[in-house]
Amino acid sequence: MIPRGLGVTHTWAAGAGLNQPRRHPVVQQEGHGVVARVGTGVRVMGAVLAAVLGASLAGCSSTGGKRAEDARKSAQAQGRAAVDTPRWKIAMVTHSGDGDTFWDIVQSGAKQAATKDNIDFLYSHSDQGQQQAQFVQAAIDQKVDGLIVTLAKPDALKDVVAKAEKAGIPVITVNSGSEKSKEFGALTHIGQDETIAGEAVGEELTKRGRKKALCVLHEQGNVGHEQRCAGTKKSFKGEVQNLYVTGTSMPDVQSSIEAKLQADPSIDAVVTLGAPFADTAVKAKQSAGSSAEIDTFDLNAKVAAALKSGTLGFAVDQQPYLQGYEAVDLLWLYKYNADVLGGGLPVLTGPQIITKDQAAELEAYTNRGTR
Repeated sequence: MIPRGLGVTHTWAAGAGLNQPRRHPVVQQEGHGVVARVGTGVRVMGAVLAAVLGASLAGCSSTGGKRAEDARKSAQAQGRAAVDTPRWKIAMVTHSGDGDTFWDIVQSGAKQAATKDNIDFLYSHSDQGQQQAQFVQAAIDQKVDGLIVTLAKPDALKDVVAKAEKAGIPVITVNSGSEKSKEFGALTHIGQDETIAGEAVGEELTKRGRKKALCVLHEQGNVGHEQRCAGTKKSFKGEVQNLYVTGTSMPDVQSSIEAKLQADPSIDAVVTLGAPFADTAVKAKQSAGSSAEIDTFDLNAKVAAALKSGTLGFAVDQQPYLQGYEAVDLLWLYKYNADVLGGGLPVLTGPQIITKDQAAELEAYTNRGTR
């Protein structure tokens, strides 16, 4: 199955081999407001016609070069590669739980880069470290040409990442585990420094005159989440309390936050560590009759709208689209030209504090799934 968007995505189950792509894939092409599903033969014909059209436009007038370039960009936007390098296969394995919209944005960036770079993109995920490791092993067994992995639970991934490198598979880490990336032998890490991001939150809370903040951790064992709350506590002039909730159950998240706000009316700020939990925190605040400000890590369409309306105070954006895009693109550059970015240090995509002032500008991007 090929989901909405650009590129080809395959998923596989733990302990099993990767599903093979269909011999004649059905590709969803988008462009000029028209969406059509076409088979391989039609796609090839379309590519030929695009090339002929580009050549004819180039010879029509002095503006032919620009028109040819426009035609090339149009072809690229409709799902055709912009390079003629081999059809390399890259797998991304993340610690995402089911239904986390943050990872939809990461995948959106990865698929766009995969299309441009003629990459066969594979994706799998699990919030359980052991199962994530099994997915990485499945990718190794499939002999992928590159691997992108998150290190939210680094101890579970250390051995299998070493196996990938022993097999000659270049690895890039994204989002979580920047402090372990180099140690594990990855080419580079793409994401935000979670401690620095937490410190940015603490500074913003202080600037807003808050005195007591609740930091809501929705995934126990995730080192990045612990670092975010620790960073907030380090820079915040007030008090920070951690609240552990079951992130896979929104009713539990809401009831836990609500109970805490009812028990301690002095809490004047609630910080959630993921965009999907911000709306739940708002509901908990309303049910508890609290006046606490709700702030969050990460950005999506709902968060942008809530910032715009004043329902949320601020959000910390780490640009997940960029994490997915750059990870695929850098693996392509490494395979094609032995390029490596970062110089041994992480390539940072955040943090950026987003408030009501920036929300309107970013809302269009969040609605299309790229911020």
